[in-house]
Amino acid sequence: MSERRRSAVALSSRAHAFSVEALIGTNKKRKLRDWEDKGLDLSMESLSPSGQLGEDEDPTPCLDLHPDSEQSTGSDTEVLAERTSCSFGSHSDLTSGGSGPQPPPPSSMEEIQVELQCADLWKRFHDIGTEMIITKAGRRMFPAMRVKITGLDPHQQYYIAMDIVPVDNKRYRYVYHSSKWMVAGNADSPVPPRVYIHPDSLASGDTWMRQVVSFDKLKLTNNELDDQGHIILHSMHKYQPRVHVIRKDFSSDLSPTKPVPAGDGVKTFSFPETVFTTVTAYQNQQITRLKIDRNPFAKGFRDSGRNSSWLDSCLH
Repeated sequence: MSERRRSAVALSSRAHAFSVEALIGTNKKRKLRDWEDKGLDLSMESLSPSGQLGEDEDPTPCLDLHPDSEQSTGSDTEVLAERTSCSFGSHSDLTSGGSGPQPPPPSSMEEIQVELQCADLWKRFHDIGTEMIITKAGRRMFPAMRVKITGLDPHQQYYIAMDIVPVDNKRYRYVYHSSKWMVAGNADSPVPPRVYIHPDSLASGDTWMRQVVSFDKLKLTNNELDDQGHIILHSMHKYQPRVHVIRKDFSSDLSPTKPVPAGDGVKTFSFPETVFTTVTAYQNQQITRLKIDRNPFAKGFRDSGRNSSWLDSCLH
């Protein structure tokens, strides 16, 4: 038992003597090898308290350890690296190369595009002069606004909304003998702002891009006291529908009774062919016939064959 203790002590002493002598040496200085690009000549005084090395030690720079390295602080390591001009990349720098391709950055609002669906039908109405019926109880639009959205960030959350704004500050009347709309005076006082927030909101960009976004449930009314969420408009005025794509982090001010908020996270789209004039009864007979012919909910008004022929003669 005593022999084992003496052996352990002797071995410990030899290891200690070896490490001290190897790393500190006895009253000798040694220079590190010259750096090829800097010609930097360093003394080991900057690496250990005694500044001395054994004669047989490997002079490889930046790898000699302080004899008290187990108790040294991080600041000692930083000073050591600075003095020897050694520059190692961070852990992230060393491992980033093997981490595989990075995910693409989120889509910006500038990349978002909105395409009007049934654009040809809208254009046919626009060429004649689109009219939309408004009632106190509320009436749906025909054609309805339907759009396809692309360029959204699939993982970002968005609201899709629609509002309808005046084209100008005029009131109009229909002149029957010339079949034209003419300015009849200044517009009526502004109505309370209304925004129709699509019922599928809030949804991811991926969800919105997989479907045609339809506003077929939106209703128009001339009741300024409406509390059903319908869009309030004046009769005999021209209006422009607008579609808004609103990122979730910009939606804090979004409300059915406030104007659509502005900002980098909001993008607005409008289509000239969707401009319409509000009426309480259709003024232009061509619009009446085209709506009856194209609206699937107007089957009861159709006279098969004869009305279609009359409509075609009016349109061509």
